[in-house]
Amino acid sequence: MKIAAMIARYLLGLMFTVFGLNGFLNFIKQPPPANPLAIQFFTAVAGSHYAYMFFALQLIAGLMLLSGYFVPLALTILAAEIINILTFHVTMNPEGIAPGLLALVLWLLVFVQYRRSFDPLLQAKPETL
Repeated sequence: MKIAAMIARYLLGLMFTVFGLNGFLNFIKQPPPANPLAIQFFTAVAGSHYAYMFFALQLIAGLMLLSGYFVPLALTILAAEIINILTFHVTMNPEGIAPGLLALVLWLLVFVQYRRSFDPLLQAKPETL
């Protein structure tokens, strides 16, 4: 399981590093979605510069996963990113959901390896200082 989680960590890190960089450098061209709502969404995200934050977080978390430093923090950041990606595809562009589902599976494989790091977050009544 450790080897599978390590491979998943590298693949997930590579995926988000590449797509995070692509958000700034546009080296992977993608056709516009067919749904007019999805086009409006992309227009708003690009026009408001929200996309820069989204891609920067992808890049930073991807690099953290590749380096092996701050992996639980990277998983926390990417959880929100993956939820946003899947929500977009479920609601506006279902035919493009495959990479988001792959990211979710890889994320889960890495999360299982680091689940003990999240124990304090999942306590109903955590201790206070």
